[in-house]
Amino acid sequence: MRYDAYCMADRTFFDSPWQVREGQYSFAAADRELPEGWRKVVQDDWLVCTPEGTRRPSQGWKIHASGCQDNAEKILDAVWDFCVPREIPFKFLRGRHILQLRNMKYAPRGGSGKFVTVYPADEAELREVLDGVDAVVGGEPGAYILSDLRWNQGPLYVRYGGFVERHVVSEKGVLEPAVERPDGTLVPDRRRPGFHVPDWVTLPEFLEPHAEARHAHSLAGLPYAVRRPVHFSNGGGVYVAEDTRTGREVILKEARPYAGLTADGRDAVTRLQGERDILERLAGLDAVPAVLDYFTVGDHHFLAQELVEGKPLSKYFGQTYPETGPRADPAAIAGYTRWAMGVCEAVERAVASLHARGIVFGDLHPYNVMVGDDGRIGLIDFEVATPVEDEAVRMLGHPAYAAPRDRTGFAADTYALACIKLAVFLPLTALLRLDLGKAAELADEIAAQFPVPREFLDPAVREILGENPAAGDGRAGGGRPTDGAGGAAGEPRGRDGRPPRPRPDRTAWPAVRGSLANAILAAATPDRDDRLFPGDIAQFTTGALNLAHGAAGVLYALDVTGAGRHPEHEQWLLERALRKEQRARIGFYDGLHGVAYTLEHLGHRAEARRVLARCLDERWQRLGTDLYSGLAGVGLNLLHFAGTTGDGTLRDAALDVARTVAERLGSETDVPEVSGGPHPKAGLMHGSSGPALLFVRCYEATGEETFLDLAATALRQDLRRCVVRDDGALHVNEGWRSLPYLAEGGAGLAMVLDLYGAHRDDERFRTAASGALVSSSSRFYVQTGLFNGRAGILAHLAAVSPRRRPSDDPLVAAQIDALSWHALEYQGHLAFPGEQLLRLSMDLATGSAGVLLALGSALHTGPAHLPFL
Repeated sequence: MRYDAYCMADRTFFDSPWQVREGQYSFAAADRELPEGWRKVVQDDWLVCTPEGTRRPSQGWKIHASGCQDNAEKILDAVWDFCVPREIPFKFLRGRHILQLRNMKYAPRGGSGKFVTVYPADEAELREVLDGVDAVVGGEPGAYILSDLRWNQGPLYVRYGGFVERHVVSEKGVLEPAVERPDGTLVPDRRRPGFHVPDWVTLPEFLEPHAEARHAHSLAGLPYAVRRPVHFSNGGGVYVAEDTRTGREVILKEARPYAGLTADGRDAVTRLQGERDILERLAGLDAVPAVLDYFTVGDHHFLAQELVEGKPLSKYFGQTYPETGPRADPAAIAGYTRWAMGVCEAVERAVASLHARGIVFGDLHPYNVMVGDDGRIGLIDFEVATPVEDEAVRMLGHPAYAAPRDRTGFAADTYALACIKLAVFLPLTALLRLDLGKAAELADEIAAQFPVPREFLDPAVREILGENPAAGDGRAGGGRPTDGAGGAAGEPRGRDGRPPRPRPDRTAWPAVRGSLANAILAAATPDRDDRLFPGDIAQFTTGALNLAHGAAGVLYALDVTGAGRHPEHEQWLLERALRKEQRARIGFYDGLHGVAYTLEHLGHRAEARRVLARCLDERWQRLGTDLYSGLAGVGLNLLHFAGTTGDGTLRDAALDVARTVAERLGSETDVPEVSGGPHPKAGLMHGSSGPALLFVRCYEATGEETFLDLAATALRQDLRRCVVRDDGALHVNEGWRSLPYLAEGGAGLAMVLDLYGAHRDDERFRTAASGALVSSSSRFYVQTGLFNGRAGILAHLAAVSPRRRPSDDPLVAAQIDALSWHALEYQGHLAFPGEQLLRLSMDLATGSAGVLLALGSALHTGPAHLPFL
């Protein structure tokens, strides 16, 4: 859901929310002059105002101010007028649009409500600011800041935390913001819901009454006992509770005022009250839960409603879908088809019962459809349902089922129904946001794989396309294909009369490569400083230079697949890589080590050494042990540079890094058999497979058997985190799901097992590799990307294929052909969507560059693979 905000600025690519026209939404204070001796600096979505020459602690009690659209200027002015004369630093969000985004329903709860931050020098100044600003704006409304302690009635809140940017590797194996204990140890600076004081910090006496007030409100005394949470959002929670009067389980929906906003500014409380009213209007319908109670606790509103028995349709799909394994059983496919069509008909009847009472459901998707063991259908989550006569504009909706804006009233529900009819057989309807015309392709694929009659599929396609099927050409970027990848003049046309889209044709590698490269290059934005190629939202937090999501990864993929060198884009990377950016990361896939590797690969050896030297000057010891951002990637890169330069000091440094990783590795039993605990992640990028890869390469460089022993230990650690499914497929087990993919699943682990197996035979490893081969032989994968999608599965199969030409391998060929399910068009060229399928991506980890590299691993005449693999 955090992808939502990055879909607002552009309809084709993910983009930063603050790329919206800044001047139109800026607060007046953004242009307000500060006195001499102050400086105002842009930092992401903040404007930081700091008096020069004053010393401040690196951590302490900070103040947050909350606010709404209509009082934000008043609150900001009060902070400014108090802090500037007293030379107290502060920062504030740069514009109204960012304040709105931070308080929307699926914004991260850790940042909810935070509008202004003040950094007092000590507890005395903390009290001074609280009293002074509260005297001017005390009681002004704003979203409750869940991680903080409210001062009086708001909008001011306090918490203890870091003032400067420091990071530490958490028990999850990732870098997190840090604070320092008295002994100098860095520990994570927790920003979870719930007020927390570090164990070495004493709560100031003047804050104690406010802490007592925070704990005064609870469900105690009410006839409901919460048993478990179901779902959390920025607007509140959903819980299963017991009605202690009857012993029956009920659903409690919580709403926080001024939080969980929709685009029109309605908060969670307004929507919860609307849901109550709609449910009362629908009372008595079999598919609708009954209203049981409505009450408030403190500022929070609660709706108690009937618990609808059963499981979400989405979960039934995940458990019974027959195309997730390599061997499709015709009887299972036929049985699933009958079941799925029956469920769709029952959902259609349930929605018709709402329409008969004049209600538009507005948010119909498989997560909001409950299927009972007896086949009963129940609909849940009526917070955006409206009377049809209101002609309301939809402000929330699952992107894979939300109708285009021209479908109003009941038509929005019938569109969603049509999407469900396709999605129960091929759940890729999120692609329709980028191209409605994909509906016909999905239907054709469904008809080829399932015994679904065309009279079931064709009306759904017509409903999705609208009254004019040709209007379905909502292709991302528009345009016609311009090369041999498909769609040129005179070629066959599809069922809708349009030329077919470019497809990943394994018999025409140069044309496919050219089409993908042309799409990537057409999307480049060399005039922008924050990114060169549009990619995943992570590029706005990890930077635009790196391998995974930045320019380095794209340029690397283009070069190793034979798609050419691009000096103007290499220059963009060079100029920015050599800047002294204090906030740059140094990891291999998320930072400058990967940039140095790419520059050296592209022949910019002197510049690569300069970037590498900068990395060595950083405190690399603080990194985790993983390949993505940690020591495994650092060690592998140093070993690589030692080999290309003959520099013995780099070789020694690489081996020192490997020994540091070995010291932290522990034994093969030091990790749980499922993800969790001190080593929660598994797989190539974030688990022990990355260190195993480092140890294998160290053995090859030194001949020391100890490194192979360490590699075996690391691989066994990851295998303890895996599960073997009933069909023999090896997946990484995350507890709530299991994954087959390259970055975090069985495919990446298997690639390292294969490299290890070239030096030492291990029966358990061979068995595990066979299981990973099964998991990489499925017909269906939701995502496309290299790290966590079909492209990574293809890269695994190509790497371990026994065929001299991997494209001759039936398993490899099947995955290449199935990439066409996800294929889209950008300015006439072949392109692919990124994470969640919501926007196109051109990066290596999630988008078109990663697909290009995966295809190259199977089709290119030269080696094309990720570094060190």
